[in-house]
Amino acid sequence: MRLSAFTDFGLRTLMYLASLEGERLSSVAEVSTVYQVSQSHMVKVIGQLAKLGYVQTIRGKNGGIRLAACPESINIGEVIEQLENHLDGVDCTTTACQLLPCCELKKALTEGMRAFIDTMRTYTLADLMVNKSQLIPLLSTG
Repeated sequence: MRLSAFTDFGLRTLMYLASLEGERLSSVAEVSTVYQVSQSHMVKVIGQLAKLGYVQTIRGKNGGIRLAACPESINIGEVIEQLENHLDGVDCTTTACQLLPCCELKKALTEGMRAFIDTMRTYTLADLMVNKSQLIPLLSTG
């Protein structure tokens, strides 16, 4: 299974924001620069993270973005479930698959996806930041 780029950048954005000291604000431009991704894509990712309550957006001259919750309360499995569009393994309805009446593949893939999400639910954002001192230099914008 491979996560979509959208989910990947969503998780990386949360990690970046968790690496910031204190109440420091970041910006879409800053996160885009760190991960070398277009600002238009990052606007969508951060917008969804804000809509889901993971990121706080502050408007105005001194505005920016930051985590809306402490890293210990952000469950990685839940984030993935909320950002990822296709966790069903395979879509059997978009093609005329002759195996559909008796296929066990869908069941096996669904079971595998559930195991993946169950494992990811054992991690919080704080767990991904245990090596924060090593991550911070890698996340430098300049």
